[in-house]
Amino acid sequence: MIYKYLDKLKGTIPASILLKIAENPIIDGPLRLCHLLSQCAHESMNFKRVEENLNYSAFGLKNVFGKYFVLDELEDFVYKPQKIANRVYANRNGNGDESSGDGWLYHGRGYIQLTGRDNYQEFSLFCGEDCVSNPDLVSKKYPLESAIFYFTTNDLWRICDKGSDIATIKRITKAVNGGYNGLDDRIKLFNQYHKLCTR
Repeated sequence: MIYKYLDKLKGTIPASILLKIAENPIIDGPLRLCHLLSQCAHESMNFKRVEENLNYSAFGLKNVFGKYFVLDELEDFVYKPQKIANRVYANRNGNGDESSGDGWLYHGRGYIQLTGRDNYQEFSLFCGEDCVSNPDLVSKKYPLESAIFYFTTNDLWRICDKGSDIATIKRITKAVNGGYNGLDDRIKLFNQYHKLCTR
């Protein structure tokens, strides 16, 4: 059944992504398909970015991760992605402290940014390959699968099934983003994909 919707998205979504979706029975209709794709497309700059950009200026650090820094130390972290990750992701999601290097090792990868040692461990069980020992697998081999994992483990498919209205898109956006950043673009992408699928 999903094949007829995937065919309608050819030329809009990369063929490699459509092939992987065709292999996954949990994505069984246009709502799940379009909610997943619209979130992934927005978060990854149209399926181009598969790794978190942590190359921040002082202004960016203050605005995005301000609670992890005192003002007079910001300059020590400017444009140092590894150092930033080790600070802001320390002691959470199964990561060790700042000196462990886990923050950088398990920084965001995949279309919707799988982050933290615990999530990499759970995803390893989901995909059947050790992404804890080789975290780059998430960005290089499993960017879409890690997003499907996130939707599955957070029960987002149930929300997807509720419909194509803005309230549903907002609920999924909040679950993926933690807020409503880029909501207008997510709505636009969903509507574009859904229109193609159901015409």
